[in-house]
Amino acid sequence: MESTERRFDLPIVDHHAHLRPGPHAKEEVRKFERMGGTHLFLTTQNYREDPPVTLEDYRDQFLTTLRLADTLRAETTVGIYVVLAPFPVDLVSQVPLLGLGPAEALQRDALRLAGNFIREGKALALGEVGRPHFPVEPHLMEAAQRTLVAALETARDLGCPVVLHTEDLTPATYQEMGRLARGVSLPIERMIKHYARQVTPVDQRDGLTPSYLAKRDLVMGTLRDPGPWFLETDYLDDPTRPGAVLPLETIPRRVRWLLQMAEDPGAPRPTGAGPDDLDPLQCLRIPFLDAPERVYHLRLERHHPLEPHAMPPSPGHRLRDAAPGAPP
Repeated sequence: MESTERRFDLPIVDHHAHLRPGPHAKEEVRKFERMGGTHLFLTTQNYREDPPVTLEDYRDQFLTTLRLADTLRAETTVGIYVVLAPFPVDLVSQVPLLGLGPAEALQRDALRLAGNFIREGKALALGEVGRPHFPVEPHLMEAAQRTLVAALETARDLGCPVVLHTEDLTPATYQEMGRLARGVSLPIERMIKHYARQVTPVDQRDGLTPSYLAKRDLVMGTLRDPGPWFLETDYLDDPTRPGAVLPLETIPRRVRWLLQMAEDPGAPRPTGAGPDDLDPLQCLRIPFLDAPERVYHLRLERHHPLEPHAMPPSPGHRLRDAAPGAPP
């Protein structure tokens, strides 16, 4: 394989990250850009210490995310796509403060508000929606499930994808999510399981699209998956947890690693793959071209081909993967 002459013509996409307004966010995105990253899905988050308890709190949160996206677009060449929704775990904090009925109503109102921004073209998808990833009292889980169904109905009416926040899914719970999607006539592959931490075979995920955490072992494990699937860092931009969950530059560095692997036929390859039967760079068409087009109806492009030798050197550098038990 004469990979030393090959250029990398694909975009490099981080499907899920969080950023806070300020100079640190700009520097992190510039780092992602310098390493070769081209597109970033920016998911909203609560920017305050206390949970949102009014619709105006959510409006302020969503507008903060949208303004941040505008700033990053103006100051970098990275394509920024915004994902908005009330965080499902907010419900756990809201119920003791507001009561079950008002807290659930607030979540639904915030879903409609996020939907308005999507309808206006200011955001691309509804997320994170779902349910707590940890055990909660049955009445809270039931309320979260009802809110999830409302989110799927909202996405169906908008014709947009949904990004799921849940516990780690098994084949059985992938089927559960598939039933929910079919129950509201939402195209199942437009339901994306964010923070997927293990490779689930395509015939065991009932049509859902996983977004895999870009750890080395997961990247290697996905290369034979026919897709659609994404890669993500779930970068949190949390000053108390630097680099969590994965640093924002991780996915461009993974591409660099695969470029190096393509140059060396003797380098480790996915289990069962011989030196000539799998081209890892062609496999990256799935998360960087095919999945964005199939799931988001986006045709992403890299305007300046990336030469393998042009990647910034990182001798001896190994990215720290997510610590065990890190929250989604």
